[in-house]
Amino acid sequence: MKAYIRSTASISAQNTFGDTGFLTDVVEYQSTRLKAIEPDYKEYVDPKLIRRMSHVIKMGVAAAKECLNKAGITMPDAIITGTAFGIMEDTVTFLTRIVEMQEEMLPPTSFIQSTHNTVAAQIALMLQCHNYNNTFVHKGISFESALLDALMLINEGEGENILVGGIDEMIDASFKVLTRLGLYKRRPVSNLALFREQSKGTIGGEGASFFVLSKQPNAHTMAGLCGIKTFYDENTQLDVSDQITALLDEHGLTVKDLGLLITGKNGAPQNDAPYERLKTGLFSGVPAVNYKHLSGEYSTASGFALWVAANIISQKTVPVVLQERADMIDPPKKILIYNHYQNKYHSLMLVSAC
Repeated sequence: MKAYIRSTASISAQNTFGDTGFLTDVVEYQSTRLKAIEPDYKEYVDPKLIRRMSHVIKMGVAAAKECLNKAGITMPDAIITGTAFGIMEDTVTFLTRIVEMQEEMLPPTSFIQSTHNTVAAQIALMLQCHNYNNTFVHKGISFESALLDALMLINEGEGENILVGGIDEMIDASFKVLTRLGLYKRRPVSNLALFREQSKGTIGGEGASFFVLSKQPNAHTMAGLCGIKTFYDENTQLDVSDQITALLDEHGLTVKDLGLLITGKNGAPQNDAPYERLKTGLFSGVPAVNYKHLSGEYSTASGFALWVAANIISQKTVPVVLQERADMIDPPKKILIYNHYQNKYHSLMLVSAC
C-alpha cells in the first residue's frame, strides 16, 4: 500500500504552522512541558464558535483547514483522526461539574464535546462533509492506526484524497498524573539540551498534525508514504531489527537504501535505549536524527515526526536542530521513522521521495 502526502500542517511547540520556514525559528524552553504555539483561530473558525471550543478542538480544526487549503481541496473523501486521550479539558470539566452539582442539572456542552471523535466531527460539520469519518483511540499508535485506515481506503478505491490527523493536548490534570507515574521530569530543563540531561523522565508536549493523503502524485506532492507497521511489546530490551528488516523486505529494500533514520528519542534513559542499540547496530551506517526535543512527548507525537519527514524530503534539507551533532547529512530519498511510546507501542513508517 502506498499513498502520497499532498500537504501537511502542524501546530506544535515550535513555529511550524502557516507560512513559516522549516524549523528555521526554533523556540527554546526551560520547562518540564512544551505548550503549543497557537495561531489566530479567527482565520479558520467563526469567532462565535471559538468561544465554545476547547483548546484541542481549535488546534485540530485549524490544522485540518490549513492542510486542506495547502492541498487546494475543499471536500476530502474521508476524515480520519487518531488521539489517545481525546478532549481532556472538556472531560475534566464535565467530571468536575458532576461532583460540584451533585449530578443534577448538568450543562450538556462539556459532555457533548468530551468524546474522542469530537475533533473529526467538528471538521466534518464545518466542511459539511458527509463522507467517511472515523477516529482511532489506540493509545501510543492512535495516529498510525488512522494512517493505516487511510491507506486501506485508498488501496481499496474508496477515496482519492483523505484527510488524516493526530491530535492530543496536555492539561494540568493529566500532566500531574503522568508526572507522578514517572513519564515526565520533575525539574525544568532546556529542551535543546534534553539529550544531555540524564535524569528520569522526559518533557511533556501537545500538538495537532494533519496530512492530505492522495492516491496519485502531482506537481505539488511532498513525499510518498510507502508503508506502516505497528506492534505491541512490553519488553524493554526488545530488539526491533527483525521488525524493521521485515518491513524493508516487503518493499524490496535494505538498510543501505535508507538515507535517514528518525527516532522517537526523548531524553529518558530507559526510553532511549532501543534507539541507541539501533544506531550502533543495524543502523550504524545510517544518519539518525530526533524530534521530541522540539515537540515534547505525547501519544501522537509521531504525527510531528511524519511532518518532519515530509518536509525533509520536499525541501531537500535536514535541519541542524534535529541532529545531536551538527553533521552534514545529504538530503535523503528514503526515510524510516521508528517511534515507541512507553516502550510498549511501537511503530515504523517508511517515507520516500516521489
